[in-house]
Amino acid sequence: MYADRIAPLLNISSKRIQSVIDLLEDGATVPFIARYRKEATGSLDEVEIADIQDWLKKLKELDKRREAILSSIEEQGKLTPELRKAIENASTMTELEDLYLPYRQKRKTRASVAIEKGLEPLAKRIFTQRDREVESIATSYLTDQVTSVDDALQGARDIMAEWVSEDLKARDKVRRHFTKGAVISSKLVKGKEAEAAKYRDYFDWNEPLKNCPSHRLLAMRRAEEEGFLRVGIAPEEEQAIHDLENIFLIGSGESTQQVRMSVKDSYKRLLQPGIETEFRNLSKEKADLEAILVFADNLRQLLLSAPLGEKRVLGIDPGFRTGCKVVVLDANGNLVKNTAIYPHEPQNKVFEARAEIESLVERYQIDAISVGNGTAGRETMDFIQKSNFGRAVELFQVSEAGASIYSASDVAREEFPNEDITVRGAVSIGRRLMDPLAELVKIDPKSIGVGQYQHDVNQTQLKDSLDRTVQSCVNAVGININTASKHLLTYISGLGPVLAQNIVNYRAENGAFRRRSDLKKVARLGDKAYEQCAGFLRIREAENPLDNTAVHPERYDVVTQMAKDIQCTVPDLIADRELRQKIDLKKYVKADIGLPTLQDILKELEKPGLDPRGSAKAFEFANVRSLDDLSIGMILPGIVTNITAFGAFIDIGIKDSGLVHLSQMADKFVRTPSEVVTLNQQVTVRVLEIDYQRKRVALSMKGI
Repeated sequence: MYADRIAPLLNISSKRIQSVIDLLEDGATVPFIARYRKEATGSLDEVEIADIQDWLKKLKELDKRREAILSSIEEQGKLTPELRKAIENASTMTELEDLYLPYRQKRKTRASVAIEKGLEPLAKRIFTQRDREVESIATSYLTDQVTSVDDALQGARDIMAEWVSEDLKARDKVRRHFTKGAVISSKLVKGKEAEAAKYRDYFDWNEPLKNCPSHRLLAMRRAEEEGFLRVGIAPEEEQAIHDLENIFLIGSGESTQQVRMSVKDSYKRLLQPGIETEFRNLSKEKADLEAILVFADNLRQLLLSAPLGEKRVLGIDPGFRTGCKVVVLDANGNLVKNTAIYPHEPQNKVFEARAEIESLVERYQIDAISVGNGTAGRETMDFIQKSNFGRAVELFQVSEAGASIYSASDVAREEFPNEDITVRGAVSIGRRLMDPLAELVKIDPKSIGVGQYQHDVNQTQLKDSLDRTVQSCVNAVGININTASKHLLTYISGLGPVLAQNIVNYRAENGAFRRRSDLKKVARLGDKAYEQCAGFLRIREAENPLDNTAVHPERYDVVTQMAKDIQCTVPDLIADRELRQKIDLKKYVKADIGLPTLQDILKELEKPGLDPRGSAKAFEFANVRSLDDLSIGMILPGIVTNITAFGAFIDIGIKDSGLVHLSQMADKFVRTPSEVVTLNQQVTVRVLEIDYQRKRVALSMKGI
């Protein structure tokens, strides 16, 4: 039973885990289970449910491999009852593979060649360590293929070395040495000094593997793959060999000396390289996991950035030589007009550009202007700030990261088939201000510009994690079914590309959805999909006000009964706090609905349809443009643009972001940057150091 095996791993009761497994295997999604099945799971959150899902997948893969190994050994006629029991009781993939190692089909090895030459009986005799005169014994094994005593003894040692390398106790002993004392070291490849300059910190580096942070390990591995460094992982060799000798040496004669030579050879040629590969993979998996967690956390924060909301926006993609592309977006993000202005070098059409911008703001009653932060971004912000609109217009600078990827994508071509790439990019910049979540889900998360070493980690795991993060964010916010794009709908619980397209098609053919139950009319959207998606979709100004809340349709009757019991309508209940205070939730507890769900319902009635992300706030940089404008000790405002395991990158208004190292984040010990900062947070920093050669700025948040 998988629940019993997962329970001790996660410190969650097997009963709650089994409930999650049953729901997952019935087609429920993680967001749905976390939000609407709290009674079944004991209010487990999304992280805990996702952990259960991950362990369930791992254990199923383990059992599949177990069956394959049992079948393979049985076909060889070598499956003893003891071996079967050991394989059935193995709890990790490493244990399974160790047990299978002696029976695995091997490529040609030195040991297999020696066995083919008939030297296995000699190896077995020497391995008992009872004989003193091994050379005289070896002479009886001389053949056309084994022409000398030295050849015979070498072949026997090759066979014994393989036995040592396949011994469970030996492998476990070496693993313990790696676990406790492995050191990771890196050396510069000769002649690569200039090319490898950015890795110079690691030209002659070593530290305990268990202390090596993920970002450093990934950096060294990248340098190794690029051919700049040689990286090794190994424990102290002498002690490891000594411990192996204690396992295998039982005498002191010539045969024991042969075994001693085999043990040393086995460690250096087979065990150490094999276990090193294992620990390289394990350390890489750990580093990947940490980097992916950082990336996923950054992505979550970015997707949940505060939106401006349904306002009329000018989106500007700035540029020098090619000018600034300008688009007008209505309150729903629809493209109304596009044009270009040339206020910068070399055209310098400042007067014409200002007249055009002021005219657009007046004609379309623009509420806010969104300017990309790329080339000419600060100059364009300065230009806009000097304009006179005669009315309140908010000015924002937003990240352009990934805008060019979006503008050349199939999604962008589908949305704007008749517009060129520059127009699509400006639209993306404008929409990112209005609703970051709705716009950024259209872009591959790896192109958004947050995270660390995202191209070096396991890409399948990264994609799974980021997809899960996007789905979690979309469902946490809830979306307006009548304005959501097909791409955004894809991430709603229970939907996918096909059903998302069918919803868009239904909307185009029948007009806006008036009630959630209309979803059942969408092609191929059955009861299970409706159950999963309905609570996360909102309908503004719906006939039933609950359709614009996170209350699931399966609980509408409970809300109706609450209103009936205190003699009011559902709209009255939503509008009047005093009426809600009269509700005794305990009256509505049933076998399938408990206080956690009832409390969620009441909270939703207090703030129906509320966007949990807050609202966007404008930001203004100090008057700095480049490294030359900075000085040590200068205090500056900035925005957190990226968070890594070792610190946070801050945009202070120059081309290159500054870094606040973990040690400079607060006047106290900080374990991770996320304890102190969040993405897009507005902070105040002090300039610590300016590296003009590498174009880096070290910043501090201490004492500010």
